[in-house]
Amino acid sequence: MQGEYDVIIVGAGAAGLAAGARLAKAGQRVALLEARDRIGGRIFTRRLPAAEGHAPMCIELGAEFIHGMPPQTWSLVGQAKLSAYELEGSELSFVNGAWAPPVNHPAMHVISDMMKWLEGRPGCDMSFAEYLAANPTDAASAAAAANYVEGFNAADRNRIGIAALAVQQRAEDGIDSDRIFHIAEGYDAVMNFLAAQFRADGGELALGGAVRRIEWRRGSVRVECDSEKLHGRRALITVPLGVLQADAIDFAPRPTDILAHAQRLAMGDVVRVVLLFRDRFWRDRCAPSIPDGMRRKLADLSFLFTPAEVPSTWWTPNPAHTPMLTAWIGGTKATELRRSIAEGSDPLALPRRCIATLARVFELSFAEVQNLLVSWHEHDWSADPYSRGAYSYVPAGALDAPAKLTVPVEDALYFAGEHTDITGHWGTVHAAIGTGVRAAAQILAVRDSRGG
Repeated sequence: MQGEYDVIIVGAGAAGLAAGARLAKAGQRVALLEARDRIGGRIFTRRLPAAEGHAPMCIELGAEFIHGMPPQTWSLVGQAKLSAYELEGSELSFVNGAWAPPVNHPAMHVISDMMKWLEGRPGCDMSFAEYLAANPTDAASAAAAANYVEGFNAADRNRIGIAALAVQQRAEDGIDSDRIFHIAEGYDAVMNFLAAQFRADGGELALGGAVRRIEWRRGSVRVECDSEKLHGRRALITVPLGVLQADAIDFAPRPTDILAHAQRLAMGDVVRVVLLFRDRFWRDRCAPSIPDGMRRKLADLSFLFTPAEVPSTWWTPNPAHTPMLTAWIGGTKATELRRSIAEGSDPLALPRRCIATLARVFELSFAEVQNLLVSWHEHDWSADPYSRGAYSYVPAGALDAPAKLTVPVEDALYFAGEHTDITGHWGTVHAAIGTGVRAAAQILAVRDSRGG
């Protein structure tokens, strides 16, 4: 890479690739720098070859679902001619040794009541924990709601703001986000499509070089990475919020206001483990004590909630028949679990924890479940230096912070990424794509108005 660029993009995740494709198509000379040896950022698809009777398959270690019908993602899926299927099947709960369908989830009633409460209090914000304390409900519903908010948002109930939760819920309702879809070719196929578009339009992509320093003034940036120094007119920074908060990039001069607003947001933690088995034992090896009605539902299992266990949320790829379970825990419980595992110094502690929970739930011995396990897969996003967390959320009092991050700095520095979303879809791929498109539009608007 050499010469002068119109735009230098830092980070080849969904936001960086979306912006790069849009800018290159508009005739800009664009360099896209990625610290990892792959593109996609927190989309991380691992492909397993055919083995032990299984066809080749995709394991998603990061983002997995298309939530609802966001046009940003579905447009790309259509352009790339990818195949997507909707997850479907039974949802079951296992609580206090008993199986039951999760009817009228109490968490959603609490969220709905919270949104109604906020309608008459414009400008009001507080943490979700403070809201629960000020608006008591029965203990079971409060616990369910707090667990839901922490798990889904990878958040701390003592920090996440109810104003943001209300904005988020309305945004999710607007795209039918209770429907979730898989991309059969793997989520990274969307990223590969964007990268191919970018390169076809003359964009230059470099992997394996972390950006360490950005020197800038109006009309000029100098970007230093591990292997080279690049010069350009503008820089677009799309690294995750956790990387910004850690000051992993040295800015000279420091964009004080932008970085201060980044610190007002929060990066959540998630423990996510993908377990591949020899067969779908949850349907083929049902214990005699499981009621017949539940047996039929287990044969079509999609989601399983085990709130008293760790992990507490599980899903299958149903209607695909792959014998796979994904275990999920988010927020402070994820952080606590990682801490306890680290203290034990057992590299297999995480899959052992999953096996033990599944053995209790399905009335099998630890050895039986362990012998059925073919492989397990996990990526620690919080320990990843190029992520430093799973995805962002908005604490109380910070609802304006994402919008503040969209304001260019002296027409030299621009920022994108799911943490800069202003539509309420924080933490999603479609938010990241949308912010990349938004940043590209900002840059092109300035170019058109100034002729450069």
